[in-house]
Amino acid sequence: MTQQQEATLPGGFGGLMRFSEEYTSKINLKPTHVIIFIILIIMFRIGLGVYFG
Repeated sequence: MTQQQEATLPGGFGGLMRFSEEYTSKINLKPTHVIIFIILIIMFRIGLGVYFG
């Protein structure tokens, strides 16, 4: 029988480096806050169109 040569894999993360597992933002916004903010901008834009229109 022939002997097979197996490639050895590097230990750890396969050569990839991880500096931080989790990214924490200074500004934390919930999706509902973003939707409300967008709705307010749209209402403001419509209000400007009515007032100056």
